[in-house]
Amino acid sequence: MSRIDLNCDMGESFGAWHMGADTEVMPWITSANIACGFHAGDPLTMRHTVRAAVEAGVAIGAHVGLPDLVGFGRRAMAVKPDELEAMCVVQIGALQAMAQASGGQIAHLKPHGALYHMVEADTALADAIVAAVRSLGDGIRIVGLAGGTLVKRAEDAGLAVAHEAFVDRAYQPSGALMPRGQPGAVIEDPQQAVRQALSLATKGEVLCGDGQTLSVRADTLCVHGDRAHAAAFAQALHEGLRRAGVELVRLESTQ
Repeated sequence: MSRIDLNCDMGESFGAWHMGADTEVMPWITSANIACGFHAGDPLTMRHTVRAAVEAGVAIGAHVGLPDLVGFGRRAMAVKPDELEAMCVVQIGALQAMAQASGGQIAHLKPHGALYHMVEADTALADAIVAAVRSLGDGIRIVGLAGGTLVKRAEDAGLAVAHEAFVDRAYQPSGALMPRGQPGAVIEDPQQAVRQALSLATKGEVLCGDGQTLSVRADTLCVHGDRAHAAAFAQALHEGLRRAGVELVRLESTQ
């Protein structure tokens, strides 16, 4: 039987500003990447999201981002490796404390937005995230682009990883995601997303925009919680995978 994790970025509301459909999506996923206050999130939002994840039996992950609330962490910034390492330690520590206070623990870390792509292009920045996790010594798994720089640097350092693939994004033959501005880059049809999820989970393959088949190792599949009809989309994926005999398993701490 094939096994896969479904992860979703969550806890991205801030003050009076609401983002995502966390409550509605939570029943259909197995791991939650929770914003830690840099690109989004605030203490109350973090606590609410952590408690919801604990109650639902969903794994808790630190969704670390750049310190850019206005840009939602989607703008690249000139940060040095030692700065990024410190930023990650602070964000992990904040979520770690909130998880402990709510009866949970952090199982994984995933970079957000611009940072997700920056660490793929710069090994020094990838190593900074690895160093942050190693310094805490608590068994946190690193989630990154399947076959990419971050997971490779983490594996080389002896850390546990999860290779991430996307069910609602089109791929290029290089393995990179098709830029959002290009036609067809975002998959809107839930059934097409289910077909891509099944191909990734059972065959380790994805059909690229140009018709080529790309081999992709997928340990976890990303479900975007801020898209239109996010809950129905997540439910379709959850049920489609289960019907096909795919076991849904959450990311676990390596402790």
